[in-house]
Amino acid sequence: MNFWKKMKRSDWVLPTVLLSLYGFFANCRPAEPFLTPYLVGPKNISEEVVTNYLFPIWTYSYLTVLCPVFLLTDLLRYKPLIVVQGLFLVTNYIILCFANSLTALTYLQFNFAMVTSTEVAYFSYIYSVIPPERYQRATGYVRSAMLTGYTFGATLGQLLISLAGTSYFHVNTITLGLMAVAFCVSLVLPMPQQGMFFKKKVEVSTQTLNEVADSSGEGMDLAKEDTGICCAWGNIKTSGKQMWKSLKESYSSKTLLQWSLWWALATAGYGQVFNYVQLMWDHIEPSSTSSVYNGGVEAICTLVGAAAAFSVSYIRVQWGVWGELSLGVFSAVGAGCVFLMGLTNNIWLCYGGYAIFKASYMFLITITMFQIAVNLSMECYALTFGINTFVALTLQTILTAVVVDNSALGLKITTQFLVYGGYYSTISVLFLTQGLYTVCKHYRRSAAETNTDQPPPAILEQQSESDRSGKQDLHPQSPS
Repeated sequence: MNFWKKMKRSDWVLPTVLLSLYGFFANCRPAEPFLTPYLVGPKNISEEVVTNYLFPIWTYSYLTVLCPVFLLTDLLRYKPLIVVQGLFLVTNYIILCFANSLTALTYLQFNFAMVTSTEVAYFSYIYSVIPPERYQRATGYVRSAMLTGYTFGATLGQLLISLAGTSYFHVNTITLGLMAVAFCVSLVLPMPQQGMFFKKKVEVSTQTLNEVADSSGEGMDLAKEDTGICCAWGNIKTSGKQMWKSLKESYSSKTLLQWSLWWALATAGYGQVFNYVQLMWDHIEPSSTSSVYNGGVEAICTLVGAAAAFSVSYIRVQWGVWGELSLGVFSAVGAGCVFLMGLTNNIWLCYGGYAIFKASYMFLITITMFQIAVNLSMECYALTFGINTFVALTLQTILTAVVVDNSALGLKITTQFLVYGGYYSTISVLFLTQGLYTVCKHYRRSAAETNTDQPPPAILEQQSESDRSGKQDLHPQSPS
């Protein structure tokens, strides 16, 4: 009881604990690594329909709702969007458990798009309810809770299916119960007083209220209405100016623009691989005829990726010099892993390629977020996060529309991964070229600065002549 009172008195402990609990339960989804086997098996949906029809709907829906959700997130002050996310998570697994028609599963993709689009509210909420000096610790706790929840969920799903012989349906019902817990936690989150851009206006002074009160009732109502309209319009106008200022600050730096470019390009490719890797696994080892280890693989990949991301804090590198080259090298590693997944017929090689690919992406995205965040204010970072995500999703939508959708190429899953490998190879060549140029430029500048620190050759020659003459004076010639 005393611990609960202490948390309520604190200005950051209670919201951090509640948001960490929500992050754990919302990401603890034992059924998620087995979505494709569940749809292809018990739901009796063909692999072609899942690949070329159902999954693209999620991408299109996500792009459609992301922008309005991003604006509403700040306007409604975060918590309502987190509650909406929890509600859609519950309905997501209700549909998966009890709906069988293709129409219901089509709506499921839009439903899940609402879940993913509201993630920006989750990531931004903590910065609106705690003081800035607690940002680092709170962020660490929240991200750790998300990682723990995802890993625990994937491990639990694998244990239930492999050891307990639980059906996919019952794994989904267990996940539904966990999502219900997450929704209940979201309801008790504290409500932030204001957003980052849409802030409360100062209250009207007491004197003004008294003057208005002295007038007639009708006049008072009109005055209140006019005041409310003016305040609302002024708030929107001020918020728009602040967002435009943040936008210019975020992308005025060439270095930050390059990091953001990699963020958008790489995240689009990662999203495609992540969305369709279960279909690749099912293609190599059909779930109907062999054991499925998707949950264990996802748990291990997440831990490996988290370890790679954690190692960033202990690496001391001049990222301004070596950053672009690092992006190019690790993008090349990712491209090789994607090519391996697309060409191999060995499921364990495919699992290994995915683990290395995910680890390299999480390593680089951590560096990218850190490099952008340390040079921007929190308002600018939140806006940059939203814009980069929108650009990445736009690129991912283009890839989906051209490569996956039946109305365009509608490629097979193996061919798709070869295309994604080529996409990552292009990113690698782009940043390797720029990185080599940056490194060479740095060393040329360093060499030039070293040369300017030394006296010019003429001065060195004069000094040597002076030294020689001095020595001659010390040793005069003998008389003839």
